[in-house]
This record gives sequence, structure tokens and C-alpha cells, in this order.
Amino acid sequence: MDASTDTRNLIDKFKGLPNEEIIAELDKTRIPLEIAIENLSHDFNIGTIVRNANAFNVSRVHIIGKRKYNRRGAMVTDKYLHIDHFATADEFVADAHKRGMNIVAVDNNRPEAKALANTKLKKNSIFVFGSESDGISQELLDKCDQAFYIEQLGSTRSINVGCASAIAMYEAVRRLGLLPDA
Repeated sequence: MDASTDTRNLIDKFKGLPNEEIIAELDKTRIPLEIAIENLSHDFNIGTIVRNANAFNVSRVHIIGKRKYNRRGAMVTDKYLHIDHFATADEFVADAHKRGMNIVAVDNNRPEAKALANTKLKKNSIFVFGSESDGISQELLDKCDQAFYIEQLGSTRSINVGCASAIAMYEAVRRLGLLPDA
């Protein structure tokens, strides 16, 4: 494929490259943050979260529960990510703890959750997002090592989970000093 005829939604340096080469290049600069999405109700926001994970070049994305999700919302960015599937929360948690990862719920319903502004973020973290309507299951919430919520100033109880994922990933990358020099 020629870079001038490549219509994929890619930055210029990746135009014309096969997917395998793009993945290899991204692997050189992946950030240590991972993302997990609990897919219990086939939430359409999962594609947005996957797209955001690509935008911040996270190390891995974990889908917990149903394997199938709305890939259209990911805008083909899932092709450049490492995506794992876990049938249950227990399988996911066992894998994360075996690898020494800190499991962090991004959820505004957990009483002990701290405001994002007051949360100490660690590089070896997996941010967990639930469905738009139900959030993270109690089963998985009980197994998280930490929890934070995104502070809001308006009248609604929560922001869209796809939007929340972008805010959380950006703030983690910013605070951990992982943003490239502007």
C-alpha cells in the first residue's frame, strides 16, 4: 500500500505500512498502563474505550465477560492493540495479580473511591471500566485494589464511560510523566 493512497485513520508516519509493522513500532513506545472493560451487557461504549486506549498507546486491553463488542466504535484501532479476553472477573484478577498489576476501578458508585485529583496513580495499573448503565459489577469491584471517580461540577450523576476513559487515561499519562514533549 502506498502512503498517498492509504485511507486508514493513521498519523502520517504509519501511512502505507502493514498492520504488523505499525504494531511493532507502537510496541516500542507503549505506556505501562493497561485498560480492562467489563462487558456484561454488550455496551456500545466499549469501542470508544478501545479507541481511546489506542490514542494513549496503552500496553494491553482486557475484555472481561462477553468477547464480542462494538468494533465499529473502535474505528479499526483494535488492530493495533494487544487485546486479551477473560471469561470471568476471577480469571482477570488472577492474571493481573500474577503479573503484579494494581487493579483500579474507575467508578463513582464505590463508597471508598477517591476523587481522581486526590488519587495516587501507579505505572503498573489496570484501569477498569464497567458498562454505561450498570458500572462495574460488585464481584469485580470487591477485587479491585483501588478506586477513583472523576469529579464533576454539573447536575448529572455521571459522565459517559467512553468520555471517562479518555479523561482517566490522559490524566494518568500526564501525571506519570509519559506525555511526549510538546
